[in-house]
Amino acid sequence: MLEFIYSIAGFIVALGILVAVHEFGHFWVARKLGIKVLKFSVGFGKAIWSRTASDGTEYVIGALPLGGYVKMLDENEGEVEKEDLPRAFNRQPLWKRSLVVLAGPMFNFFFAIAAYSLVFAGGVEGLTPVVGKVVEGSVAEADGFRSGDVLLSVDGRKLNTWQEQRLYLFSKALARKTVHYQIITNDGQQTSRALNLANVPMSDIDANLVVGGIGLIGWYPSIPPVIDQVVDGRPAQLAGLQQGDLIAAINGEQVVSWSDVVRLISASPGKPLQLVITRNGYSEAVVVTPESAMEGDKKIGRIGISVQPVEIPEDRIVNVNYGLLESLYRGTETTWMMSVLTLRMLAKMVTLEVSSKNISGPITIAQYAGKSAQVGFTSFILFLAIVSVSLGVLNLLPIPILDGGHLLYYSIEAITGTPVSEKVMIWGQQVGILLLFLLMSLAVYNDLGRLLN
Repeated sequence: MLEFIYSIAGFIVALGILVAVHEFGHFWVARKLGIKVLKFSVGFGKAIWSRTASDGTEYVIGALPLGGYVKMLDENEGEVEKEDLPRAFNRQPLWKRSLVVLAGPMFNFFFAIAAYSLVFAGGVEGLTPVVGKVVEGSVAEADGFRSGDVLLSVDGRKLNTWQEQRLYLFSKALARKTVHYQIITNDGQQTSRALNLANVPMSDIDANLVVGGIGLIGWYPSIPPVIDQVVDGRPAQLAGLQQGDLIAAINGEQVVSWSDVVRLISASPGKPLQLVITRNGYSEAVVVTPESAMEGDKKIGRIGISVQPVEIPEDRIVNVNYGLLESLYRGTETTWMMSVLTLRMLAKMVTLEVSSKNISGPITIAQYAGKSAQVGFTSFILFLAIVSVSLGVLNLLPIPILDGGHLLYYSIEAITGTPVSEKVMIWGQQVGILLLFLLMSLAVYNDLGRLLN
């Protein structure tokens, strides 16, 4: 119940902030260009708060925090007093109208830059960039990577933490490129290795790319196979497993660490497994049948247990502090890379090269909002930055009713010298609504699939 409350609250706060940022972009630029703004609303429906300023602009917070809007003086939406005609939106030159429309998505990007820069300036904590394991038969193994390799840099980009390479590898995998690492091997020799990301199947380019697609697993302390929590009503609890049980073997195979438990159970959906456990100094055998669940396009087994937390040695934790200018540079670079990555992913989905299951909807966003809020301020700020980039990119797509659709109309007007006809705009709105409905339906379908699995 608490997690549900966090998800709803996090979703409302996140959406409210990002909508306010987007609409403020339209509002601020319109005001600066001399266009009269009648209303600035965050949320829809009945107003729970409103105030009218001395210049006549009404500021509103609506009861439904699912969007927002800026209403400008416009002859297409009502009668305009003669003295106010020069300040009507529809009377403005093309460049002014374009800037006002463009301002919303741009403010989403500016917010992401500020958010990333704030996180970088406050310091970033991560694990040392050391390879803990290379998946057998993976792209990384074929290109010569081995357990114990210390990753110094990739394509000349210094790696301070393991996590720093993730976004860069994602973008290069989509572009089907080869990246070059400088590493220190187990015997202390510094050398270079090429990682050909064109060999990563397009179906494996997702959030689990580094591990599932490339086959590189960062160093992490060995976790003993001791059960921490047992979920009520799941196979483990029904079979009699308890907190504190040590799993010694599964189907005759010795279990050394928690990763062995995950590997063997995941590989056996719907198949009975015999677990040898140690409890209070005594050993006993327990039979449990993992239930089936989907992880991407793959069916895996789960029994409803969690692992005991493990302490990470201090010498394996890296705290990286950046100066103000470098933080701003990294924030801008990260925002740019995220934007390009989002566009590439959308393009690959349209051409069916990447699974559309990567699209997330409001349920998944709400879950991540709640989880990031529970983790802490920094996590929530990073979540806001990611969603803000997505909103910026989405709104720039040339789909009627979105900002990008209006910019498309203005581009046609710039070429032809005359505005797009009202008939074409109405037709475009209908197409735009249909496209957004289909996109949202797909996103919600994916959300429900993740939720049920």
